[in-house]
Amino acid sequence: MHRRAFTLFELLIVISILLALGAIVTVSFLSVGDQAEADIQRAQFDQIDSAMERFRIDMKRYPSEDEGIAVLWNKELIEEEADQARWKGIYISAIESDNWNRPIVYRYPGELVDESVYDLVSLGPDGEENTEDDVTNHDRRKNADGEIEADDSFPGSGEPTTSAS
Repeated sequence: MHRRAFTLFELLIVISILLALGAIVTVSFLSVGDQAEADIQRAQFDQIDSAMERFRIDMKRYPSEDEGIAVLWNKELIEEEADQARWKGIYISAIESDNWNRPIVYRYPGELVDESVYDLVSLGPDGEENTEDDVTNHDRRKNADGEIEADDSFPGSGEPTTSAS
């Protein structure tokens, strides 16, 4: 009986098939990794939302854009002494950046839903704002079409009461 070896052509076909399968598996795992990073960022925004609500209860307002989210752990960012006296933080541990080592964008009044809510935005892996990979504190309120639905029970929705100064 004669043993026949694989030809070079047959080996190249097998290697090509294995490389194609490897590429498909790699792409699948990369997208799962990106999704996991976005989910972790949403969880961080949930923590910030909770801290923002405690800040709002104590201060009767949300942080200004000048104060930013850093006021949740740094009282010195509050200009008015009367406001400093009401501050009962630290509301959350210092958060220097998002999961991609970029600053978190904070806007109040917000632009994504309406002016009565604040926006927290991570620019995602591409680092560019207003792209599909952006992660916001409003993501959990998106419907199947990707539109943000109104939800009065969501932290940051609804007009905070203002203090009489």
